[in-house]
Amino acid sequence: MLSVPTDWHQWITGGLVLGAVVVLTSGRFGADIVFMGVLAALAVLGILEPTDAIAGFASPAVITVGLLYVVSAGMKQTGATQMLASRLLGNPKTVRSAQARLTLPVAAVSAFVNNTPIVAMFLPVLTGVAKRGGFSASKLYMPLSFASILGGVCTLIGTSTNVVVAQLVAAERLTDEQGEPIRFGMFTLAAVGLPIAFAGLAYMLLFGRKLLPGKSDEQDAPMSAREYTTAVRVRSGSPVIGKTVEAAGLRHLPGLFLSRLDRGDDAIPAVAPDEILAEGDVLTFVGALESVVELQQTRGLEPVGDGSRAFGGYSANRKLVEAVVSTSSPLVGQSIRRAGIRTRYGAVVVAVHRLGQRLGGKIGDITLQGGDTLLLEATSGFEERQVGSGDFYLVSARAEDAALRHDRAWLAIGVLAGLVVLISTGLAGPLLGALLAGGAMITLRCCTGPQARSSIDLQVLVTIAAAFGVGKAIADTGLAATIAHAVTDVAAGLGPTALLASAYVLTSVFTMTMTNNAAAVLMFPVAVSIAGDADLPVMPFAVVVAVAASCEFSTPIGYQTNLMVMGPGGYRWLDFTRFGGPLTLLCGAVCVGLVQVLYG
Repeated sequence: MLSVPTDWHQWITGGLVLGAVVVLTSGRFGADIVFMGVLAALAVLGILEPTDAIAGFASPAVITVGLLYVVSAGMKQTGATQMLASRLLGNPKTVRSAQARLTLPVAAVSAFVNNTPIVAMFLPVLTGVAKRGGFSASKLYMPLSFASILGGVCTLIGTSTNVVVAQLVAAERLTDEQGEPIRFGMFTLAAVGLPIAFAGLAYMLLFGRKLLPGKSDEQDAPMSAREYTTAVRVRSGSPVIGKTVEAAGLRHLPGLFLSRLDRGDDAIPAVAPDEILAEGDVLTFVGALESVVELQQTRGLEPVGDGSRAFGGYSANRKLVEAVVSTSSPLVGQSIRRAGIRTRYGAVVVAVHRLGQRLGGKIGDITLQGGDTLLLEATSGFEERQVGSGDFYLVSARAEDAALRHDRAWLAIGVLAGLVVLISTGLAGPLLGALLAGGAMITLRCCTGPQARSSIDLQVLVTIAAAFGVGKAIADTGLAATIAHAVTDVAAGLGPTALLASAYVLTSVFTMTMTNNAAAVLMFPVAVSIAGDADLPVMPFAVVVAVAASCEFSTPIGYQTNLMVMGPGGYRWLDFTRFGGPLTLLCGAVCVGLVQVLYG
């Protein structure tokens, strides 16, 4: 058994936590490595029993967060989130219109889907939206990240932080006046989160044009020198049938130029924006590789392949592979259509790159040369079979899947809706609901087992699990009580509002230097101690900690999605401080005021 906590236990625990903050601020090590190091030190020094140190790895919160990643993978792999995005964004003509069309749906979807895949889904399309509207894409990237954060604070599953705090509340075994247990339900945070989201969105729409920088490094950069030629066919039942090229969003795709349209035996080399698309139309594009890959995953379009037809449909057995044709390859001198690539290699050509040349005509008529780079949709094992074969100089598989499971998009949306209903009605808790939803995504083939496993962010899970152990040390050593006494000594005379504000500020400071999940876990025992010292209910402080741990916008390291948009937006650290600092203060004021009214 552990001995009674002593002062030196507090000093060591406090020193280790402070050291972790300093190391995390330097950016030299990941949060998972740092917190595992602190956890190991606490166990070795006898401050934590080994079983207590690793208890976080069996926490329902950690398992629930991992399962929610699988649910997000199902939404992504079916193109469900992409489908929602394309329908909601449209073609805005002004900055404010673009920000409104972007932030409102992103906030709504983020209330039920993990923030990271949502931001990753919208990132590639924003440059094209900005170009069509004639403004800088940097006006959109930061609002994208902030909107996903604001939406996440509205529901239990909106962000992993809420799941973590809900688990911490459950562990406290709190009861109401009737003796009933108090829990974080699906919409417990909505009464506070929705007003915060509305206030934050209003702030961004009012001040986004003035406070955000007007230049995006990505937008102003020239298109990649690796210019690929690709062709896609309009499939039967495609949502673009009957629409003009402009209305279908295919006129000004980011990094792509629509070079021609083939309809039967007719070729249209200069495609007008009002050209109406029909089933079977073949569209030829020229542009950057990343944009070509995204085009292949567009709902309703399929790669043409050898010039006549591609594999078609979805198969988890196919991947995108880059291969450079060798000068001794039997493909040299043959057209793509006559080369027999499908029968010889079990692959179809998706796009072709020839250095220094823009290739014209139909993709199937291109005569291959040594040094041509082919983007292939290939069956499993293609890379292993061709290494050393002499037909290709270089074979490299890409991380992206060859196609998305668009036919299962509505199934994925149905599974997500079922998860919301189960948790909202109390038919299942967060863990059981996430387990059923994650299992349904795999069973219904919205995503495969390997895709589900690869979607889970182990760094986040390890950080949360380790932070649980560190948080227990903060509570057991009396460090949380010591900090709480110091806070109450200063703020108690100013009333409950000042105590809530103090808890919010402390959590925000933690979030500025480490992950939001870790900040919530470390601050929760301190918040509980503050409530105990002041003889106040714990629930208001739990809500404050949950919101403050997510709503930190003044630094790029305050939330993972901020780091995701920093590079594409061409932002500097001070850009987040200038635009996000006031938003952080606004969210804090709204949160503390509402919590005081609702729980006071």
